[in-house]
Amino acid sequence: MLTAPDTRRISSGPATVLPAATMLTFLAASSAPTPLYHVYQARWAFSSGMLTVIFGVYAVCLLLALLTVGSLSDHVGRRPVILGALALDAVAMLIFSAADGVPLLIAARMVQGIATGAATGALAAAILDAERPHGPIVNSVAPIAGLAVGGLGSAALVQFLPWPRQTVYLVLLVVFAVEAIGAIVVTETSPMMPGARQAIRPNVGIPAAARSAFAAIALLNIAAWALGGFYLSLGPSLVRVVTGSNSILLGGLLVFTLAAAGAATIWLLRTVAAGRVMRFGAAALAIGIAVTITAAQTGSQALLFAGTLIAGTGFGASFQGVTRTVFPLAPAAERGKLVAAFYVLSYLAFAIPAVAAGVIATSVSLLTTATGYGVVLIALAVTALIPRQPR
Repeated sequence: MLTAPDTRRISSGPATVLPAATMLTFLAASSAPTPLYHVYQARWAFSSGMLTVIFGVYAVCLLLALLTVGSLSDHVGRRPVILGALALDAVAMLIFSAADGVPLLIAARMVQGIATGAATGALAAAILDAERPHGPIVNSVAPIAGLAVGGLGSAALVQFLPWPRQTVYLVLLVVFAVEAIGAIVVTETSPMMPGARQAIRPNVGIPAAARSAFAAIALLNIAAWALGGFYLSLGPSLVRVVTGSNSILLGGLLVFTLAAAGAATIWLLRTVAAGRVMRFGAAALAIGIAVTITAAQTGSQALLFAGTLIAGTGFGASFQGVTRTVFPLAPAAERGKLVAAFYVLSYLAFAIPAVAAGVIATSVSLLTTATGYGVVLIALAVTALIPRQPR
């Protein structure tokens, strides 16, 4: 185990680029199974409800890892946590590659969730260590950009290369190996503070100074993350229902459109006041989802992607506006537990509504489920636009 930061120096470029690229890869790996869900369903004949359970266990395990080992790298070092997470995600890729049914898919997603949760905290801290002025925006853009790359890249590999159930995971294994070498080479930047045992105890709470703002952003935050959860689980299935096409690439392109629009919006609006960004995000979510519902009802592929593009800008703006509004309100000593509370709300919104939609879709059509889901999210976004009366 490392006991002090490495004294070797390399340029700050690799020290920033490598953890950012690694974070992007972890999130790309997390969305890589999305275009494959239809392949798995066709092969093993499981329901939409089970599909969303496979998706949901990832989010739950990621959240648990974030709450327990998310800050561990401050105490034991960035490098060992990142290397451990890379090794765990490599195991997940091997399980995916060997999967012969639902149990192994669930196991792979659980391991992947733990790995991604462990990596996220360490990589975000490493980025802040190397690039303090721009670290927060890199930490916001890289994960969502990763979702975009993973969704489209996986779909392309599945569509055009042999061994559709293995190729993408083998490619990711190679990338993880390269990034592990990078993690070994790059300078250790952790302060190595004492208290590792205490760090793994979840500390979740909303400081008094942030409670009013947290309540104000809750509905918009739920709407944004619930939208992301639906697209990453049932999005490709919706494409098939709306367009009648079985193209895996088309499903991956839908996920890419949502996430890429979100990442671009975070970058473009980084200097706009947080309140304005949130209002824009709520409006874009409502409009984009309404256009998507119209596309679902009319069977228009063009409207489906247009609505997704608009909703994606709302997703990115909502995420950025919410975090920039709430996080600065907490005193530095209490900010960690506020961030934890934010991610509890966010990942539960990411998983639970999507799983519920999958279960409902087994009783009614996916089209009906998606329409109802969208109406609820529009209501949440519109409600978030209503000014709150001060108490």
